[in-house]
Amino acid sequence: MARIKGVDIPNDKHICISLTYIYGIGRSLAKQILKEVNIEPTTKTGELSQEDLVKIRDEINKHLTEGDLRREINMNIKTKMEINSYEGSRHKKGLPVRGQRTNRNARTRKGKGKTVANKKKV
Repeated sequence: MARIKGVDIPNDKHICISLTYIYGIGRSLAKQILKEVNIEPTTKTGELSQEDLVKIRDEINKHLTEGDLRREINMNIKTKMEINSYEGSRHKKGLPVRGQRTNRNARTRKGKGKTVANKKKV
């Protein structure tokens, strides 16, 4: 297995798909990176030479990925919470941030449903 940015990427997949295992790299950025280093996106990761992997690593280092990206996102969220913006207050309360409805769904953010007393129908 090849190791890029501290992430093991699978050998049996196309390099375009394997690069998406790295946080912050999606399909379009992976294709862009491979175009810059002149590698065919359909090449299997196991077939790449060490020189190709070094070129890919150098190109990926130009982009914000993994720990640095996670840190920046968390800092942005903390900043919103500190300035008491609407988004920050939603983060604090554990509610959906991007305008979704909350009266029927939002179980992912709100957690397991809580039962309310005296709501039994006879």
